[in-house]
Amino acid sequence: MTDQPSPVLMAAMQEVGAAVEAALDRLLPAVGKGGTAKLDNAMRYASLGGGKRLRALLAVASADLFGVPRERSLRVAAAIEMLHSYSLIHDDLPCMDDDDLRRGKPTVHKAFDEATAVLAGDGLQTQAFLTLADAATHPDAAVQAGLVAGLAQASGARGMVGGQAIDLAAEDRTAAGQPLSYDEIADLQALKTGALIQFSAEAGAMLGQAGTAERAVLRDYAAELGLAFQIADDLLDHEGSAAELGKAVGKDAAAGKATFVGLLGLEPARAKARALTNSAKSRLLSHFGPRSMVLQELAEFVITRRS
Repeated sequence: MTDQPSPVLMAAMQEVGAAVEAALDRLLPAVGKGGTAKLDNAMRYASLGGGKRLRALLAVASADLFGVPRERSLRVAAAIEMLHSYSLIHDDLPCMDDDDLRRGKPTVHKAFDEATAVLAGDGLQTQAFLTLADAATHPDAAVQAGLVAGLAQASGARGMVGGQAIDLAAEDRTAAGQPLSYDEIADLQALKTGALIQFSAEAGAMLGQAGTAERAVLRDYAAELGLAFQIADDLLDHEGSAAELGKAVGKDAAAGKATFVGLLGLEPARAKARALTNSAKSRLLSHFGPRSMVLQELAEFVITRRS
């Protein structure tokens, strides 16, 4: 495996990554001089200067398929990154996954404190919805409402938060000798990881007011991408190093978490990720042709990355 994207994807990641970083810098609260200064700093610490911005690239690249102005898609991408950063802050807390390292630096509750970490996550979550609801994101109120509803669904009790709850409960099942089946792990990850990835891909089509067929293709592509992404994460947790990943490794197995590698084994899990990626790329090529190359290359990178 390699951590080097193709030249096409590398150029897109660099361009969109820099633009999203600038958008986040503008859209996040500036560091105040009063009682919110610590909170403001924590929100910016969690969101700026780190991550591959894969979800942001999904939103921008899918919007590009429909000719959406970049100033709109970058706002949606920034909102998604805020929501994602909030989820990482809370996942890292001692009451959840209890991690000390994220993106190669101390987690927010280590760099600040637990209370500030909770509040920074809360602030980022609400800032994401504030960004989507602004007329600068799209002049049509129906599109704004659709984006807000879509992100809420993807991140709430029947999305990312629900998936995290199932993941925590799965540890008890494993400890009791009743591990999750493949279908149950797939359902868990479709919520915990896949729902936000699916929204990221479909958000570009929503901005472009695309038809039902186009939105369905992007949803199905992202569903397979999200599952491949999680399998690749499981493989990296088993085979990677903390230096490569910027976070602790081997903790999932030690905690008895439900993983594809634990259920299938290394090589079958790798083969499953490859099959999902090939299918996701084929969907895009058959419907959008070569103009979907960035999204196709992103699917390939998801399973060949080393971090």
